[in-house]
Amino acid sequence: MASLTRKMKNTGAGLRAVAVSAAVTCLAVVLSGCGGLDTTAPSSARARPAASAQAAARLGAVDCREVKCIALTFDAGPSENSARLLDILKERQVPATFFLLGKRHIEKYPELVRRMADEGHEVASHTWDHRILTRIEPDEIREELRRPNDEIERLTGHRPTLMRPPQGRTNDTVHEISRELGLAEVLWTVTAKDYATTDSALIRERVLAQADRDGIILLHDLYDGTVPAVPGIIDALKERGYVFVTVPQLLAPGTAEPGEVYR
Repeated sequence: MASLTRKMKNTGAGLRAVAVSAAVTCLAVVLSGCGGLDTTAPSSARARPAASAQAAARLGAVDCREVKCIALTFDAGPSENSARLLDILKERQVPATFFLLGKRHIEKYPELVRRMADEGHEVASHTWDHRILTRIEPDEIREELRRPNDEIERLTGHRPTLMRPPQGRTNDTVHEISRELGLAEVLWTVTAKDYATTDSALIRERVLAQADRDGIILLHDLYDGTVPAVPGIIDALKERGYVFVTVPQLLAPGTAEPGEVYR
């Protein structure tokens, strides 16, 4: 267990270093819409006719056309903190969307992947090894996206339809390969930059300052300060009248179209 803990901390440290070094450039591109990135807002997705009766049924008891919805998403798990996070979400009856990493994560915590699916969360892909997709060859992109999908389907019986590119970096080649593999790309509108701090109060403040209707909140449960911030985030947003949904619920009765980018 001590060895596993060290490995997870090393993984977290590595991802933190990558994220911090790219933070200024990445966030400027992804959050400001620079570089001509064409994205679809949840409200635009909802305006489309439902592709099928099954898609329309995904609304369940929540209709984000009528209520103030927000989506809580977590990248780069499962981790040693995921079980506690799942406990919190279960206690507060909040669904989330998990963009999971394969190497050292899905392969280390298969029981947590199953639990996420069993407890009603959306299980999606964050690639196999967190490689920046815009820097690698098309066949390598396919492998980064195919491997976690195969493992998630094997563990849960459901093949992911959503993926989040590492650092939010994407381009036309990534779009085309995502379309080929039946994947839509999901970015975010709220970031706490939890890769750069262990201060749970600060993480909470950053999320609450940016939260808005149809927001997609980006957090990472593998960092020490994040999971302790989640109860306060949930409670405060519920007090503001928000209803928590998964990303597919946020888009319903529309559906995420493969090859498109949602934010």
